[in-house]
Amino acid sequence: MLAQYIRASRQTLVRVARQRSAFVSRRTFIIPTAVRQADLVQDMYLRELKSYKPPQVKASDAEGHVQKFAIPNAPASPEEGDIASELKAYESQQVELEGTSTEGTTARVEEDWFEEEPEDEAPTTH
Repeated sequence: MLAQYIRASRQTLVRVARQRSAFVSRRTFIIPTAVRQADLVQDMYLRELKSYKPPQVKASDAEGHVQKFAIPNAPASPEEGDIASELKAYESQQVELEGTSTEGTTARVEEDWFEEEPEDEAPTTH
């Protein structure tokens, strides 16, 4: 009985497969039969675009829209007026040397800010 059931199910599957393949092979591509109607607005627009000619550019067209370039004047240096007097003051300065005083007083004692304190030797135990 099991063999009959398997044979019957095979036959059913084969029949279904044939029907599906027959269905697929019967499909055809449907071509629309409507004729393309002319779009009047699009045709007018394309015609105008094709007939458009841009105006010729002249050299004098930019006259009122572009300014003439002029190199700006160089700024005056603020130090130019006193250079001679500052140079004389610099030349007449007295040279300061380290360790000497200009007033004749004793030299300043320098303090050592990074002075390390001696470390106490810790007694070593053996």
